[in-house]
Amino acid sequence: MKAFRYLLTVAATLFLLGSALADDVHTDFDKKADFSQYHTYQWIKVKTTNQLWEQRIMDSVDKELQTKGWQRVDSGADVAISAVGATHNQQEYQTFYNGLGGWRWGGFGDTTTTVQNYPVGTLVLDLYDTKTHRLIWRGVSSASLSNNPSKNEKKLESDVHKMFDKFPPKEAKS
Repeated sequence: MKAFRYLLTVAATLFLLGSALADDVHTDFDKKADFSQYHTYQWIKVKTTNQLWEQRIMDSVDKELQTKGWQRVDSGADVAISAVGATHNQQEYQTFYNGLGGWRWGGFGDTTTTVQNYPVGTLVLDLYDTKTHRLIWRGVSSASLSNNPSKNEKKLESDVHKMFDKFPPKEAKS
């Protein structure tokens, strides 16, 4: 019985940790923007804490926009894109209980709390109408990072794909 409670506690902790580390992708857009008028884009800025990622971000976004029929140009585009990527350390507190104790067993058992640090990467993509200079679309992704750059690159590609899954946005009919 004690082993079962311990396994149940470990399983619940792993489930909560897994959901806390899941990728978080959100998008928003200007409801007044007519996305059917946009067909070309250009990059105006890509800034990251690691320069190796600048080209990776551009390649991932280029791939997604080009599958939507948009064309990248060097100047005179309909839309200008800015990307900012950053990393920071996140802390996760994990408490493990050895026995439940309480009224039945005369105590609460032993508890151990540890702090786990893990890196989190955030990417913000902004699309601007080049004629009005207004922000028309924003995508934000935040995900836990691995020590393996290949895994992080796959996460980047997956998150950028999620950002552009329902792109270009369509305003709901009233």
